[in-house]
Amino acid sequence: QVQLVESGGGLVQAGGSLRLSCVASGRTFSRYIMGWFRQAPGKEREFVAGIRRSGGITFIGNVADSVKGRFTISGDNAKSTMYLQMNSLKPEDTAVYYCAGGDSATYDYWGQGTQVTVSS
Repeated sequence: QVQLVESGGGLVQAGGSLRLSCVASGRTFSRYIMGWFRQAPGKEREFVAGIRRSGGITFIGNVADSVKGRFTISGDNAKSTMYLQMNSLKPEDTAVYYCAGGDSATYDYWGQGTQVTVSS
């Protein structure tokens, strides 16, 4: 099993920044995918950004158009940690942000989520 724990959420004013972290523990994989998702009140969960690790290299995957140019995803395999740097935050970025991972093309493991609230 894999455990994913997010941190770094909080309350920030519009235009501000936050950095989310996701620490993975438990079973390890040489190849995996990890991603950030978010779910705003009354809305479906949506994909934000993802990374893929293969052959000892971390590749940046897709980034949602709604956050492109403002959010940056990265991973530190040595620390088993994935990050989401969020800049120029907008009120519409308010959501619970989830970390997810898997060893193939599906996200099999999920964290509990961290709340991000952006005030106008």
